[in-house]
Amino acid sequence: MAGWNTRVVTEEPQPTAPDAFAAGEPAPAPGPALGPVARPAKPRVLQDGRDMFWSLAPLVLGCILLAGLVGMCSFQPGATNKGTIPSYDVATALKADAATLGFPIRMPVLPAGWQPNSGGRGGIENGRINPSTGQRMNAATSIVGYIGPTGMYLSLTQSNADEDKLVGSIHPSAFPTGTADIAGTTWVVYQGAGHGADQNGGADAEPVWTTRLASPAGPTQIAITGAGSTDQFRTLAGATQSQPPLASR
Repeated sequence: MAGWNTRVVTEEPQPTAPDAFAAGEPAPAPGPALGPVARPAKPRVLQDGRDMFWSLAPLVLGCILLAGLVGMCSFQPGATNKGTIPSYDVATALKADAATLGFPIRMPVLPAGWQPNSGGRGGIENGRINPSTGQRMNAATSIVGYIGPTGMYLSLTQSNADEDKLVGSIHPSAFPTGTADIAGTTWVVYQGAGHGADQNGGADAEPVWTTRLASPAGPTQIAITGAGSTDQFRTLAGATQSQPPLASR
């Protein structure tokens, strides 16, 4: 009879994890994750100072350009800024006006220190009376701007308009206050009231000097205005009236 093998010991199997849970034992809490944990991503705006720099750079550049333009275009009534004075070919312009506008045009001969900086043509509705018909007609103007020796602006307007219409087109509220004699020629001095706006958008307080110059080709009404001194008005008036009309062809 075979004997029992006393060296073999049977062991009771251990319950698996599901069996343990089923037996009422609590499930172990999940342990911490192994390895490095990634930090939450920062908002885009805080990631790098370079982002803010490149975002603001166009705005800063635009402000610099705008400030430069404002400085170049700064408005100072009666005077120019300290930048370069624009050049204007007054000889060519007035010769063209003489050949086109149909009334005598003169070119002033001014002393050193005067510089033409602007000019153009304009019109005055019903600005003159036709001597043949007595009917109102439109008038034309030839305008040249000058910078005087002290940096102040004066303009010279030559026209076939009547005196009152020409002065009114420059300073609407101007009224006569006296006269000035320039080498035997009488100029009527008007003064603006300063309540309205002139053709350049400024207060119409600047004086206007005007006279009518005769010539074989017909009369021309001349007007000077600006922020210059009385001596500068006299200089521009004398430099204009002393010249003969330019050739019309």
